[in-house]
Amino acid sequence: MLLKIYLKEIKDCFRDRRTLLLTVLLPVIMMTGLTFFYEKMVSDGEGESYKLAVNEGAAAEVETIFAGLKNIKIVKTANPEKELEKGQVQAALLLDDNLDAKISGGQKVDVSIVGDSFSQKSSNLMAIVQNAFANYEKSIISERLQTNGTDPQLVEPFNIVQKELSGDNNNASLLAMLIPLIMAIAIGVGASPAAADLFAGEKEKKTMEALLMTPVNRSTLLMAKWLTITTVGAVTGIITLLVVALEITFLTENLKKSISFGDNASLIVAIAVLISIVYAMFTASLLMVTSVIGKTVKEAQSYSTPVMMLAMFPAMILSSVGINELSFQHFAIPIMNLFSLLKELVFGVVDYEHILITIASNLITMMILFIIGRILFMKDKWVMN
Repeated sequence: MLLKIYLKEIKDCFRDRRTLLLTVLLPVIMMTGLTFFYEKMVSDGEGESYKLAVNEGAAAEVETIFAGLKNIKIVKTANPEKELEKGQVQAALLLDDNLDAKISGGQKVDVSIVGDSFSQKSSNLMAIVQNAFANYEKSIISERLQTNGTDPQLVEPFNIVQKELSGDNNNASLLAMLIPLIMAIAIGVGASPAAADLFAGEKEKKTMEALLMTPVNRSTLLMAKWLTITTVGAVTGIITLLVVALEITFLTENLKKSISFGDNASLIVAIAVLISIVYAMFTASLLMVTSVIGKTVKEAQSYSTPVMMLAMFPAMILSSVGINELSFQHFAIPIMNLFSLLKELVFGVVDYEHILITIASNLITMMILFIIGRILFMKDKWVMN
């Protein structure tokens, strides 16, 4: 009987085109857009062309400084800041007209770079300009020291080399935040319409009374509906994760370089799928409670909206936590443990103790929520509208 009810509910969920659109297609489209947004955000600006406004009197000296940078076009103008305000250029450079004369005379020259740090192209251009002037400054200092007969290496006692714990890849942390966020949102968005319709929807359509009059145990009915929500959420999460993985592999460059699982690739993928199923079970229990409490679909969705927003907090909290700083509480707290474990997996770390803690904490919380949902479902006060 449980299998028959489960198959019936699954068919009803995927027969409705609107539900299918909300549960499968919409999360895939959302996460696809998010993937390409992050790809654009981590781009270092390679291949981009920029326009730099410079006051006419110092244009000749600036062209010498940026001679090796072919992607920067120097725009000579009487008012560089005005050109920037009009949007004709991405940054403005303000210099003294007699730049070379002051440098030759050993005077200090003020350099002003004007731009918009909230604009990616403007921010990239300002970074390029700063780096170009830093190199130009070093060449001037080296030239002055050699003129005075001093070895330039005497003023450079240190050669500082900064290395990342994760290697040369700086985008792995961003990807470690992106993938669990994609999975959490996809599972929540996919399971929410089904959960709202299976309980609150039945009450709103006045079909719950007829359903309870059938010779089917309420616990069996509850289990079948819970399995349906879990299945929809898990399928949505896995499909979305698969689509995003294929997009990262074949349609991105910067994010693709962040993935390097080596020989553990198949194991990490299997663990990610297992975690998505466990998280779908946890989410199904949570959404089941909100749907049982809600009298209408709209009310149930209002209750479930804060549940979907919970995934935002672990993303913000763990964004500044390294994988070597993750401890027991990060894997024992539901929702946060999804982000913590997937963060380790993105970096190629497979810690079976952390995996067991994550699965156990989610299953325990899921069972508690399921029991609460069952207690509510057994009372006519909550299932009758």
